[in-house]
Amino acid sequence: MNSQDFVDELERTNQERMSRMESGQDQESSVDVLAMLRIALRNELEASELAAYWMPSTSELDVKLALARQVGDEAKHYNLLAKRFSELGGDLNSFDPREGGYSPLFQYLTGLSSSVERLAAGQFTREAIAQRRNEMFIDYLRKVGDNDTAQLYDQIIQPDEEHHHQLGRRMLLKYAVTPEIQEAARRSCEKTLEIAEKLREKAIQKTGVYQIPGC
Repeated sequence: MNSQDFVDELERTNQERMSRMESGQDQESSVDVLAMLRIALRNELEASELAAYWMPSTSELDVKLALARQVGDEAKHYNLLAKRFSELGGDLNSFDPREGGYSPLFQYLTGLSSSVERLAAGQFTREAIAQRRNEMFIDYLRKVGDNDTAQLYDQIIQPDEEHHHQLGRRMLLKYAVTPEIQEAARRSCEKTLEIAEKLREKAIQKTGVYQIPGC
């Protein structure tokens, strides 16, 4: 299978799995946006640190530089969301997103050794999940009247996440060129989706809301 057909197949499979996110029931009670932002802050910090973790062991220069940009993008998202968290009355002095340790998804992703596995699981799949979840979160924020947070996601965070996803796609087209490499990438995507779904279910149980931001 050539890389174009492979990436198209991967995209279809991911979209089918992610469509399950839209099957939840809407919540009538008001959501604690601060609780959602705490989840988002943890996700953004882990995304930034993950890209930084991968950089030293990445041999492909274009991938290494792409990871460098992502480190900055995710850190920018964190700082913007932290500011919004404070504006809504959150206390950053009493909140540390590192509390409780790294998530199972972070632990899995840091264990991936090849650039194609990392691109498939991280930029191509994780960023696509984040986009889909953020779209749902934006809709919910507008429904509960928090247009400022919705605008922050819509105008800054989402365009960056789309850039990361498209970067993953371009790099997979370039580097996922053998059956062995493609199979490794496929497995990493499947595992990423599996772990992300479990983490989302846990967050839904904790918050009572299915519009969980990011990944």
